[in-house]
Amino acid sequence: MGVFTYESEVITSIPPPKMFKACILDGDTLIPKIVPQAFKSVEYIEGNGEPGSIRKVTFAQGNQFNYMKQKVEALDKENFEYIYSVIEGDPLMNMLDKITYEIKLEASPGGGSICKTSSKYYTVGDTELKEEAIKAGKEKASGVLFKDIEAYLLANPDAF
Repeated sequence: MGVFTYESEVITSIPPPKMFKACILDGDTLIPKIVPQAFKSVEYIEGNGEPGSIRKVTFAQGNQFNYMKQKVEALDKENFEYIYSVIEGDPLMNMLDKITYEIKLEASPGGGSICKTSSKYYTVGDTELKEEAIKAGKEKASGVLFKDIEAYLLANPDAF
C-alpha cells in the first residue's frame, strides 16, 4: 500500500466559528440543502457525529458517484479541526483502501477563514495515482463546496 498526500487551502470571508459550524457540525443537513445537484442526503448510520461515528453520503442522481461512507476520526470544536476518512463507496474507485481528510480552519487577517486540508490517499497494492487528476478533482470539489457554503452564509447572515 502506498500513500499519496495532497495539501490545499481555501480562503473564505466567513469567520472560523461560523464556517466550522456550517460545514462540519451542521454540514449533514446544510450541504444537501445548498448543493442538491451534488448531494442527495447525508445521514449518520452509527453515532451522532462524534469520533467513531459513520455516516453515509448519497450523491445526487447524475453524478459519477452513487455513495460513500465516512468515519469521523477526530473532532476538535475549540480549535476548528476535523478528521474523517472515506472508508467505503464509489470515490475509492477500487484503487484506494481509504482517503483521510484533515481539515483545520484558521482565522485570516481580514476576519475570514483559511481552510487548510491535508488529504491522504491510501492505495490498494501497487496502484499508482495520477497527481494531476487528484489535484484537479480535489480543488474543484472543495473550492466549489466552500464557495457555495460561503455564498449561503453571506445571503443568510442569521443562519448560524
